[in-house]
Amino acid sequence: MTREPTMLDLLADHIPALRRYAYVLSRDGRDADDLVQESLLRAVDRLRVRSDVVNMKSWLFTIMHNIFVSRLRKNHVRRFDISLEADDGLQPGTPATQEDALRWRDLMRSFETLADDQRQVLLLVAVEGLGYAEVAAVLDIPIGTVMSRLSRGREKLRQMMDGGDRPDTRPELRRVK
Repeated sequence: MTREPTMLDLLADHIPALRRYAYVLSRDGRDADDLVQESLLRAVDRLRVRSDVVNMKSWLFTIMHNIFVSRLRKNHVRRFDISLEADDGLQPGTPATQEDALRWRDLMRSFETLADDQRQVLLLVAVEGLGYAEVAAVLDIPIGTVMSRLSRGREKLRQMMDGGDRPDTRPELRRVK
């Protein structure tokens, strides 16, 4: 006999997505873990009062985003120079060929150079699969702003991946036919 999943089980299902978003926000593994923990603690506290949460994932992202913004305000803006290439499970799940690994590295470097607001929207839409309205609610911005940031972020990534505006000026290996 299987038991019905509890709200805590449903929260646990979203931890990997929360970790990814926390890492994009904080750009530091330890700070990301702290952000996830604090977000989950707040969510558990609020679940006692609110059991009417319709979209758990969006609700958790909203809590995390608000905690992050509060921390920024409290600490004044603090930047980290940790790249997404750190070994924290964000690498592709399948073994890549040499060319794929180079493309992945270029993509991560390019992603790192995007403005914070574009990087957040891109992650929430492209990686986490949230809709524009959900992202707008999470970030507390208008839907038009979400679409604009997403469009500009995608275009900038596309330009960098096509060879223009690369974040690193070292020569890249090119495919020879």
